[in-house]
Formats: sequence, structure tokens, C-alpha cells
Amino acid sequence: MKLVQRVAYYGAGFVVGLIILFFFLGGKKASCDYGFDSRTLKNIRSKKIEYTAAAEEFMQRAQIDTVSVHEILKNGDVDFSETDRSLDSCKIYLVDGVAKTKEVRLRIQNCEKVATILEVAEN
Repeated sequence: MKLVQRVAYYGAGFVVGLIILFFFLGGKKASCDYGFDSRTLKNIRSKKIEYTAAAEEFMQRAQIDTVSVHEILKNGDVDFSETDRSLDSCKIYLVDGVAKTKEVRLRIQNCEKVATILEVAEN
């Protein structure tokens, strides 16, 4: 078999494989969250999010809405050096992000079924 034929067969098989792959994964919400930040934020976003009174008060004073908080939980950076992951039941994470041109730090208690935003502060 000539080299040209081998390349043609390989290319045809590769294209058929891609079509099958897109067919099976096309409607799925597959993601590549393999980094520590991505996995942690995805875990927090997958739970019911509650706010403490202090967090809601600061958000009202700073004019930060829940949409901005969800954006931080999607694109923020988890500060693992300040995070308390040694707790058994609920771990506490610090997430830095930008909400309406303000640098904001969220202190989040991540339990099994609920993620509670304990504190919202400007950085």
C-alpha cells in the first residue's frame, strides 16, 4: 500500500471518528475542569448557595448583586494558602474575583449540600 493511500485511509477514519464523537458529545454539557480552582468552584456552584446577613449587608452597601457573585464563582481564583480545608464537615474557601470593577473576596463555607457565603469584602 502506498503512502498516499495510507494517509487517505487514516484521514477518512479520523473524520468518521470526529463525526461520531461530536454526535455523542454534542448535546452534553461536558467540561474540562481539571485544575484545583476549577474543580473547587464547580463543586461550590453545584450546590444551593445561601448568604449570611453580613454578606447581604455588604453586598447592598457596595451595590454588588448575586449575578456578580455567581460570575466570581465561575471565573474567580481560590486562595488555597488562606483556605481552611482541614475541617471534617464543612471546608472554608476564600475566592478572589472582580465584581463591577471592584476586587472582591468571598469567604465561603462549603458543606455537603449547601454553600454559604459567610463574608463579602473588598480586596
